[in-house]
Amino acid sequence: MSDTIDKDNKEKDDDEYEKYCYLCRRPESIAGKLVSLPNNIHICSDCMQKTFDSLNGKNMQFLDLGSIPNLNNLYQFMPQDDIPESQKVKKKKAKKEEKEKTEELSLKNIPAPHKIKAMLDEYVVGQDYAKKVISVAVYNHYKRVLTDTMDDIEIEKSNMLMIGPTGCGKTYLVKTIAKLLNVPLAITDATSLTEAGYIGDDVESILSKLLAVAGNDVEEAERGIVFIDEIDKLAKKKETHSRDVSGEAVQQGLLKILEGADVEIPVGSGSKNAMTPLTTINTRNILFICGGAFPDLEEIIKQRLTKQSSIGFGADLYDKFDDNPNILKEVTNDDLRDFGMIPEFIGRLPVVFTLDSLDKDMYIKILKEPKNAILKQYKKLLALDEVDLEFDDSAYEAIAEQAMKKKTGARALRAIIEKFMLDIMYQIPRDDNIGRVIITGDYVRGTGAPIIEMRGV
Repeated sequence: MSDTIDKDNKEKDDDEYEKYCYLCRRPESIAGKLVSLPNNIHICSDCMQKTFDSLNGKNMQFLDLGSIPNLNNLYQFMPQDDIPESQKVKKKKAKKEEKEKTEELSLKNIPAPHKIKAMLDEYVVGQDYAKKVISVAVYNHYKRVLTDTMDDIEIEKSNMLMIGPTGCGKTYLVKTIAKLLNVPLAITDATSLTEAGYIGDDVESILSKLLAVAGNDVEEAERGIVFIDEIDKLAKKKETHSRDVSGEAVQQGLLKILEGADVEIPVGSGSKNAMTPLTTINTRNILFICGGAFPDLEEIIKQRLTKQSSIGFGADLYDKFDDNPNILKEVTNDDLRDFGMIPEFIGRLPVVFTLDSLDKDMYIKILKEPKNAILKQYKKLLALDEVDLEFDDSAYEAIAEQAMKKKTGARALRAIIEKFMLDIMYQIPRDDNIGRVIITGDYVRGTGAPIIEMRGV
């Protein structure tokens, strides 16, 4: 009975996943029909012909496998199934199933831009302009994907570049919108990318991660979103005499992927090698979002804006823009080129927008308003111990003031809260009579104690 079940499962996997050539590692959809040998070994016609040509070229007689004694013992050294589960690619669905899937992902299922922004408002505080830009861009992108340009007018895709200081919510914004739209999202770091042939990840590894997130379903991956973080680290290195293998060379390698091309990528691996199966992904309908903090870009913008500075009445002063926290809004393509981004790369990211730096009021809203605000998480943790946790207004202000001093954005909030909540989370479970804890500003600053109320009081 168990043998029958295993056989049925094996046949089901064979129907769902593609077969690979044992020698060249190409899938059946690319290499053509494969010749099946014992022990799940498959050979394409090209490799089979090359083998015969090699034998004939050396004037060797055809090898008669039947003359080899203990042939069954020889097969036991051959891998039964040499491709791991993580490297198998699902077969493309039939036309009927593809049509049903297209009808399922219709325009009716994609919310309008104002609805996307309203959903983002529940999770992301502030950044209204950035949320509006990304809502419109994503909505237009998926309209383009689903309609597939039904007439002669071909709509170009709008890749995005978001610029903002660290901790302002760039990655969180992309994660939230991918979660709301329920599409595959691959988040990768540009710092690990290097030029082909050097130690590190090739640019194709970005698509390998997207394919893995999509469950190795090529068609699903071709509708996904790729977020490349720390894109500013790919800027051209200035005044260096060594080869720049992780800067301009990587930007040039990303050009064809950003614009849209058929790219051959390794499955289940970050780099190509002889033992890794390959598949082809078309990036025409993949939306690329790049983000980075671009440190010192403010200085480049200031130099451009104060170029006409002079001495005398009415002249622009050099320090005119020093106190402007949102000077990044004045960024232009020329500023990005001076920073070290090549023009061809900038041209493939037509939608450029900035995120605001966080001020005191935004920090307080981050603590209070989002659905999964960090203070709400602590309240829930203590509620499981039947203890009410409250924060007065002075506590919110004290936390925001300390976060602004750290200058690491919203990431500073958790470090601050973890520090003053440590003793409370340690001591409260020891006493079952405690019913409420009120955090004050003095306790956050380290000059006071929390207010503790006992049950029944």
